[in-house]
Amino acid sequence: MASDLTVGVLSLHSSKESKAILNAVDGLGYDTEWLRGENTVVDIQDGEVRLEPEVDIVVNRLLLSKEEQPAEALGLALTIDRARPMLNNPTATMTAMHKFATGTALAEAGLPVPDALLALSSDTLNSRRERFGDEVVYKTAIGTHGGGTWKLDTDDSVNPMVGSRQAFLQELIEHDEQRHHDLRVYVVGQRVVGAMNRYAPEGEWRTNVALGGSVEDATEGLDQEVIDIAERASDVVGLDYAGVDVVEGEDGYHVLEVNPTAGFKGLFEATGRSPAPHIARLAIERAGGEVDEERVRELSASLDDSRPDAMPRKQQTQQGEPPNIGYIEEVVVMGTKGRKTVLAKSDTGATRTSIDARLAADIGTGPIKDIVKIRSGSVKSGKSRPVVDVVVGIGGTQHTVTASVEDRSHMDYPMLLGRDILENYRVDVRRRADEDESSSREKELEE
Repeated sequence: MASDLTVGVLSLHSSKESKAILNAVDGLGYDTEWLRGENTVVDIQDGEVRLEPEVDIVVNRLLLSKEEQPAEALGLALTIDRARPMLNNPTATMTAMHKFATGTALAEAGLPVPDALLALSSDTLNSRRERFGDEVVYKTAIGTHGGGTWKLDTDDSVNPMVGSRQAFLQELIEHDEQRHHDLRVYVVGQRVVGAMNRYAPEGEWRTNVALGGSVEDATEGLDQEVIDIAERASDVVGLDYAGVDVVEGEDGYHVLEVNPTAGFKGLFEATGRSPAPHIARLAIERAGGEVDEERVRELSASLDDSRPDAMPRKQQTQQGEPPNIGYIEEVVVMGTKGRKTVLAKSDTGATRTSIDARLAADIGTGPIKDIVKIRSGSVKSGKSRPVVDVVVGIGGTQHTVTASVEDRSHMDYPMLLGRDILENYRVDVRRRADEDESSSREKELEE
């Protein structure tokens, strides 16, 4: 079957999910365009709005939660949404990406959600936290892949902000004393297309597949109550497709999150079903096309995330040099208890950023995520060190990385910046933030 109807996918990242959706549309016999930085133009001329490339409908796959400035990406989505119909429109996506806004919308609609508290005052946030019991979940309102989420004792003080992002407290729903798990239910067009149980890895309480969680198929025999909750949650938030996270507590089911850009890999691993053809079908039908349902089922049995024909060629012109960073750089390091400005050394030979143990405790980096072996030039076998989530601000840009914790008290600098951060910069070994201005001027005069 062939048609002149064209489906566009708006995604500035080369994600497997974007590729899979484009390939699924091709597999259903329709044309595709990938809206990226190389080819996307919105032109207003003589009162007419023209979108390039030309498409009939757009599937929104912008990863707003990964953007340093999500408002810019949201503005782009709003612009394109004005020009063409869009699945997961920007308003619904904004509600979904802000976890507390999601909870508010669901609670007002009568859907079960964990108790939660957002306060702009640190005093208020800490004075009311005892109602959550011995342990509480502390989250940034915008986060992804489990980042920006901590489980804390209620005597740990917290701030209403982690870096530049709003944070809040949420009730911890205990559902399995042996191993933490929850349900990810994938909804497309107000219909469940697959579900999986997600289990936290050993020593971890977060179930995200990106953190090493394991999965199993939960589609067959899924409680009708869960199906109704997931489909309603997606509808209330306003999403055309979503991964709805549901957890069972002693008093029943609760919706944890409604994810507008949920990954496909874990669901396909668990169920052998890809959501991509279902999203493609919805886009095609929404734009006025017709789809063979049997063909959708056939395509769902594989996850084709190969390079799609619609991937535009990269432009030959340079898009801009990365900013410079010094050999010794002043950075702002942030955690659940606060922030500190410190000097950090850039080390392009280090894969991972590392932080001094005392500094990590002072700012509150949250629970240990894992124990990893760090190789050292002096110790061939390497040393085992804990790793934690930490937010590092450099010149107004924030990076959330998983840093190793070590005793750096005998070293000159409490932080070492690894390639997980330095990949975004060009290191200027002549620049040192620990040299005062007067000595810098003297060196310039000597030269």
